[in-house]
Amino acid sequence: MSHYYSEEQDSEFKVIKIKDNIRSFDLEFFSAPGVFSKKKIDFGTKLLAENMVVSKGDFVLDMGAGYGVIGIVAAKIGSKVILREINKRACKLMEMNLELNNVKAEIDQGNLYDGLKEKFNVIVSNVPQTAGKKICFEIIEKSKGFLKKKGTLQIVARHNKGGKVLSEKMEEVFGNVRHIVKKRGYRVYASIFN
Repeated sequence: MSHYYSEEQDSEFKVIKIKDNIRSFDLEFFSAPGVFSKKKIDFGTKLLAENMVVSKGDFVLDMGAGYGVIGIVAAKIGSKVILREINKRACKLMEMNLELNNVKAEIDQGNLYDGLKEKFNVIVSNVPQTAGKKICFEIIEKSKGFLKKKGTLQIVARHNKGGKVLSEKMEEVFGNVRHIVKKRGYRVYASIFN
């Protein structure tokens, strides 16, 4: 059985459309079975998209981008964005969603940081907690090698369902972590690469 964090999907490619308002942008997204939170924008994803600290001109990596919500919001703000995702179906949906929302970003199908050469001002991720702690830790640990000085890693997680451990890992790797926002059991954590 394939998971949303698998490269290939075996379920039927049956597209639906989701609408939402994030950061005062009216957005639409195509979704389908075989991707994370296929029926509606996941609360954690929306919380990170609404509260991530990104600015116009920032170079942003959306790690594990799914069908593109967080990266598309960053692109709407005016950031230069790379959407990184292992799931080929999610990448196809991202392509459709960039066009649907009239934004430009680079889609990069691949596993975690494999083959990436760029350095970013911001790396954002709704880390795939169901894929396990090992993958989440890898996203945190390796992010340092892909951040510019003063760049930030910003992730969202359920605090009492593994998020606390992830924030402790960020503190260990970066020497700092702060909670940008807390809501309904979720937190957005940020670490600065000094």
